[in-house]
Amino acid sequence: MGASCWDYVTPYTGGVEESLGALHAEEFAREYGGDDTYASLEELWADAEFMSEEGTHSILDIPHVVDTAEAPDEHAVEDHNTLRPLAADRVRHHFGTDRPSPRRFREVYDSGPALSAECAMRWTGRYVLLYTGDRPSHLGIFGCSGD
Repeated sequence: MGASCWDYVTPYTGGVEESLGALHAEEFAREYGGDDTYASLEELWADAEFMSEEGTHSILDIPHVVDTAEAPDEHAVEDHNTLRPLAADRVRHHFGTDRPSPRRFREVYDSGPALSAECAMRWTGRYVLLYTGDRPSHLGIFGCSGD
């Protein structure tokens, strides 16, 4: 099927894990809410054969948040299916600020492959905390799934 890159701007609900959980629920409802394939997100994730061979080609392939901005190791099983922050120096590099807005995230992501290249390992993702004024308001999330 090939690899699929994906991106989202989702509300920040006070924590990355909580925000990711809300996005998971929204995406699961969008992708699977109208059929009988999986009754829950947990059932989807329990289908190890599907998730390891095909996946959803969406944020649903990424259940875990890790704190390190270090690049994942493709040989480390624990690094697969993880979401990690974009390093602060890379945020400044791409956005020209430590506090990019949701609009700026969309502009930079849509302008070309430079930002998406920050997520070089398939089955992983990166996030950027986005701001409205001085307050964190959204997460910009991007990654790639598939082989």
